[in-house]
Amino acid sequence: MTGNRAAIRYAKAILEVSQSKGTAVAVNDDMKTIAETVHSNQELRDFLSSPIIKVEVKWSAIAEVFANVQQETKSLFQLLNANRRFELLGNIATQYNKLFDVATGVETAYVTTAIEITADLEAKVLAKAGTFSNKKITIVNIVDPAIIGGFILRIGDQQYNASVANSLRGLKREFAH
Repeated sequence: MTGNRAAIRYAKAILEVSQSKGTAVAVNDDMKTIAETVHSNQELRDFLSSPIIKVEVKWSAIAEVFANVQQETKSLFQLLNANRRFELLGNIATQYNKLFDVATGVETAYVTTAIEITADLEAKVLAKAGTFSNKKITIVNIVDPAIIGGFILRIGDQQYNASVANSLRGLKREFAH
């Protein structure tokens, strides 16, 4: 919990700095890359959180892996080095992306489908999402074959379930009564 709160503080600080310098969009791209890299690589997460590995070694590795990032992102690396908090890097990147979306009026819609989302289904989902929110919507597709077909749309705390599995459960309840 405290790590997450610290990550939010770092993310807010880097967002304020990048907004004041007009590089918030480029830093957001950096943070997306960092979040995807850290969260998809268990070895990197273990490396960053290891108390045995010296902070200087972590600093060198991160500076090399993410060599083509914005100066504000490099400043974050320097701050994490000084504070010995490299284990927060993935969470900071994720929190930055969330804060950036809020600041720019973008809302994330999580769409669960049985297979990868098609362009036709994406258009239907965006139309349905427009009834939930007047913000710009970005779609994150989650594949779950258990829903059989259709989709489940979740935006914030609202959910719309148009899955075949849900329809079958409804029919089962009707026939049971």
